[in-house]
Amino acid sequence: MAERLRRLLPALWAGLLLCVALIATPAPFATLASTDAGRVVARIFVQEAWISLGVALLLLFIERRRARDAAEAGRGSVLSTEMLLLLGTLFCTIAGHFGIQPMLPAARSGQGALSFGQLHGLSVLFFGAKTVLVLALAWRISRPVPSS
Repeated sequence: MAERLRRLLPALWAGLLLCVALIATPAPFATLASTDAGRVVARIFVQEAWISLGVALLLLFIERRRARDAAEAGRGSVLSTEMLLLLGTLFCTIAGHFGIQPMLPAARSGQGALSFGQLHGLSVLFFGAKTVLVLALAWRISRPVPSS
């Protein structure tokens, strides 16, 4: 069961991130007033951040066990490439959403060291990096299992 989740979840997660970036966030700005669209998109990103956090932690626990078992059998390291990719996604989620999001209201009113545009740009950068990391993870995990 864990191996199936390990192979399925990264692909589903990548699909979610691509749907958020390419469909769910542009649509409100095409149909609603800018302030209303911003509130809708903010809510979408709150949900995405919590889902990303949960999926990353679940996959990290699964991958940790797999990497530990492989290391004990002499077939790899306890710190696998997949674990590094997952740690990167966790960093991007925490820094990009939970780190930057609380600073946005102050920046919108002209307070703080960075402008709203700069913070928004950093947030987009973290989301893009997370998407690339998840796509790389899905690509690595989906490769065929070598026969023994």
